[in-house]
Amino acid sequence: MKSQITDSEFAKWFAGKLIVFCLFVGLSGLASAQSPELADDYPDRYTVVEGDTLWGISSRFLSDPWRWPEVWQGNPQVKNPDLIYPGDVLVLTFIDGRPVLRALRRETVKLSPTPRATRYSDAIPPIDPAAIQAYINSPLVTNQEELSDAGYIVQGMDNRLVSGKYDQVYARGVSEESEEFRVFRPGRTFKDPQTGELLGYEAVHVGDANMLRRGEDVSRLVLTKTYTDAGVRDRLRPILKQQALPFYHPKPTANDDVTGSILKTENEATELGAMSVVAINFGEREGVQAGDVFRILSQQVTRKDPFDGSKYVIPEEKIGLALVFRTFEKVSYALVTDSSRQVTPGDKLVSPNKD
Repeated sequence: MKSQITDSEFAKWFAGKLIVFCLFVGLSGLASAQSPELADDYPDRYTVVEGDTLWGISSRFLSDPWRWPEVWQGNPQVKNPDLIYPGDVLVLTFIDGRPVLRALRRETVKLSPTPRATRYSDAIPPIDPAAIQAYINSPLVTNQEELSDAGYIVQGMDNRLVSGKYDQVYARGVSEESEEFRVFRPGRTFKDPQTGELLGYEAVHVGDANMLRRGEDVSRLVLTKTYTDAGVRDRLRPILKQQALPFYHPKPTANDDVTGSILKTENEATELGAMSVVAINFGEREGVQAGDVFRILSQQVTRKDPFDGSKYVIPEEKIGLALVFRTFEKVSYALVTDSSRQVTPGDKLVSPNKD
């Protein structure tokens, strides 16, 4: 039975191919660069299993897993050579002294002209989608202008102050023609810890709403999804397009001089480690893009000697890596992919090339 591929899956497959093509063009000038360092106990081959991620597999072979695109060489003898699937056997070889990973695909090749499709969604993802899925379509960062211009809930039915799923609400200021809206409210205030600059406000995703009756002054909507009770003054943002989970290819940021720090969390007691999502104090303004990788450095701390009372400094230490997956003008969100110890707000982020 032939598998079919939807327009959405084809679009994601094509985007992945385009990214890989651009990636290989960009890496073509790295032939003389230093080879990625192999992990101490790297295997000669590895069989991909369900639940693997490209980042996790790469950490088996490389000390710096973010450099996996430099060693990956797709096998032209198999379908979709730039994607990896469960059952593929990854073999490590060396060409001119440089490590190279190839995939031996476990499949039967039929020598017939019949077209066959492979589901892009079956491929191994670069990172665990479950870790960031909630951050892809939800509003995360807003500014004072959007807060002032956004429509807002004025009351629920029967004069209710709070409303839940399937409840109807009245709103004002809804001028957009969209039929679907995100309901949000301002949360954390993001300020640059060094300069004090206001970077924006975190937009807490309260739920979603559909338009029932549009009015010149007051409109009526129904809440189709809620994560917490929606209340008076909660804002409305039109849903323009549902975004698919991007296929991230890790790379160092284009500007090695970009540095930043992890912003404060909602709960100061929160312990951050691998697979934690953090907000950082730079974004599109600094040229940061989704897929950029940063090295996390612990904060330099001054302490007092327990014997003579003199001061000493604990230096910055490399404690992990973070992959940016969503950017805004002045703030980005990143996934902590590796950490050797607890990550805390205020820890520094630098280009991984700055070793």
